[in-house]
Amino acid sequence: MEYSQPELAAVSHREARRSDPTVPGRIGHAPTRVQRPSVHSTTSENVGIGVPTARRSPRLPSTTTSTHLASRLSRTSAGARISGRGALNDITNVAGSRASQAYNKVGKQSIVAEATARAELALSSAQTASNENAQNVSEYAAEIYANAFRDEAAYLARSNYMESQADINGKMRAILIDWLVEVHLKYKMRNETLFLTVNLIDRYLSRAQVVRKRLQLVGVVAMFVASKFEEINPPEVKDFVHITDNAYTKDELLGMECSMLIALNFRIVAPLATIFFEKLQRANRCDQVHTQLVEYLVELGLLDLRMLSHTPSHIVSAALLLSNELLGKRPLWPATMVQQSRQTEQALHGCVEELRELLEAAPKGNLQAVRKKFAMPQHHGVARMSFSAAGP
Repeated sequence: MEYSQPELAAVSHREARRSDPTVPGRIGHAPTRVQRPSVHSTTSENVGIGVPTARRSPRLPSTTTSTHLASRLSRTSAGARISGRGALNDITNVAGSRASQAYNKVGKQSIVAEATARAELALSSAQTASNENAQNVSEYAAEIYANAFRDEAAYLARSNYMESQADINGKMRAILIDWLVEVHLKYKMRNETLFLTVNLIDRYLSRAQVVRKRLQLVGVVAMFVASKFEEINPPEVKDFVHITDNAYTKDELLGMECSMLIALNFRIVAPLATIFFEKLQRANRCDQVHTQLVEYLVELGLLDLRMLSHTPSHIVSAALLLSNELLGKRPLWPATMVQQSRQTEQALHGCVEELRELLEAAPKGNLQAVRKKFAMPQHHGVARMSFSAAGP
């Protein structure tokens, strides 16, 4: 078959492309293979692919923050303090972040749209934000609080349990909890962990005899158990061995954990002051400074055995009433608070006076962990605030 001159040129060009190995998809072309990363590669892109990496605890630095608590307990005096200075994580301002996001999204919108968005954000209250958070399960809130009020007394330790302890006393307990407040700060744990820790300590000591050289072991194991219930990333056993300066072994910690769980019949989670605090401070319309003052009063109560005779909701209510008085809020205890707390002003009077004594004695006491904590800027320095003469 004969081709014209133009057709012959086209055929020659097509055959040349077929035989060219550099043209993808053509005869003779060797396709490029994608190089798969080796499981033994040490580049940053391959970290964690097929190669187990050593686990490193994200907790304390190499320096020991607590050394001789056992000796302090044995001489029942407040000796040298822990050198570490912990700091709580900043609380995320959800409302503020939403306002910032809304403002940034306005962009080139009209002035009317921008004003409308700002107005909507201004009208959104803390209660509205709480209801929008699915984790707050607002539809079950009333039933949850009702159950907490009903069950809180069942998870209290005996208020006079220390009388049955032969080798420890209330002062040793206060030293232990003061130290645990510093440990709690160092590990940056949630408030629920601290309150549950103290609850477990008291409930265990009301059921078991403990000698003073093992009181610190009871404390760290209580925090170990509480952190596993409350923390996303709880400290490990080795962290608690480290924080006690190796005064106890890993086996001793695990053995005490078993003893504590059996003694408490595995009933760990209890209605704590923290669950009532959120509800009642919102009903009391506390601002940030007011909220921190109430928390300061409640945490001061953790060190005092007298607080064991009051339920958690009673203590929180008394702290709110005292804070209203100290900040000059009127009325001191409105009808709304009577309804929400289920406590009258007269019923709270005894606990209020006990908290007032703790507040006045805090600057002069030997146990300063709670006061140092609430002197920090993130707590608005409420521990350094001065108030007018005590009394209603």
